[in-house]
Amino acid sequence: MANQIGLIAGGGDFPLLFARRAKARGISLICIALRDETSPELEKLVDKIYWISFGEVKQAVDILKKENVKKAVMIGKVTKARFFKDRPAVDDGGNLILKLAKDKKDITLFRAAAAYLKLRGITIVSSLICLKENLASKGCLTKREPTQKEWQDIRFGFRIAKKLAALDVGQTIIIKDKAVLAVEAIEGTDAAIKRGGALGNGYVVVVKAARPNQDMRFDIPVIGTHTINSLKEARASVLALEKNKTLIINKEELAKLADEAGISIVVI
Repeated sequence: MANQIGLIAGGGDFPLLFARRAKARGISLICIALRDETSPELEKLVDKIYWISFGEVKQAVDILKKENVKKAVMIGKVTKARFFKDRPAVDDGGNLILKLAKDKKDITLFRAAAAYLKLRGITIVSSLICLKENLASKGCLTKREPTQKEWQDIRFGFRIAKKLAALDVGQTIIIKDKAVLAVEAIEGTDAAIKRGGALGNGYVVVVKAARPNQDMRFDIPVIGTHTINSLKEARASVLALEKNKTLIINKEELAKLADEAGISIVVI
């Protein structure tokens, strides 16, 4: 089918948003869902769903081939720490991806996975085909704008965040008084925010940046209402995002929750 797309879905709200937008556009979705990661809510939003375990790459691709899927998106969180902690079994497809990848950085693995899928006749495309309007545009999303002191931390943090993102270490850092309290690593954004907040003892600034040459098919920075919960727990005062490189889920609800918590969200 010309209007059919494969959805390789990880966790979080990102795949749910994509599925709703695709459905509204009359796009048929064949979903590959990851056990213990993907939300069961996705079952109600797609045409077909197949559940696989972490590492069952060949099985996933065989399913997409059987369904005659030519294009697919790959979105949602995957707990990469499981790869090291649980050491799940990896099938022949997964092993080939690891061979194609020169290291285990996120972008390297994503590109190796896309190359493997391409070999099997499936092209990975950007989720922006349905979500372009969710890209963050420059400006303040909340009623409260950052103070002069907060702006100093934002500018200081953004320069560092871009360099770390270029190294594919992580895309988020937590700052206080021009000191870096925490850097996102394999544990993910929310855990990094909470870790930085514990060190900051109130008032921290969170900066999230994209890679300098962000491949918009993979690992686009995403924030949603769950991010506000992490910011509140960390007692963060500001969240700064990069314009045209960050996807915002439920912008109105996110801004409302941030306003209630006194958190400023600014896009630079």
